[in-house]
Amino acid sequence: MFGSMGITELVLILFIVLIIFGAGKLPQLGEGLGKAIKGFKKSVHEADAIEAEASAQQTQIQQPVAPDGTPGAHPGVAPPPPTAPPSEPPKA
Repeated sequence: MFGSMGITELVLILFIVLIIFGAGKLPQLGEGLGKAIKGFKKSVHEADAIEAEASAQQTQIQQPVAPDGTPGAHPGVAPPPPTAPPSEPPKA
């Protein structure tokens, strides 16, 4: 079952645990052990999700942004010059 451990060894270990902790503490120990295993699995799953998200962000191509903040401009291409405001007609 567990390598070279047989049924006799497992029963002996369980009997010693029962004597040390008592029958009242065994359900609490089992619950604590179950929560610990569940938390470990959750953290491993979250770590995998975080790693996958990080690798996706690294491979994602970023859209270039112009100096004035407008998206979609290509680097090295200057934006068009600003237009001058219309001049006022001379006053008579």
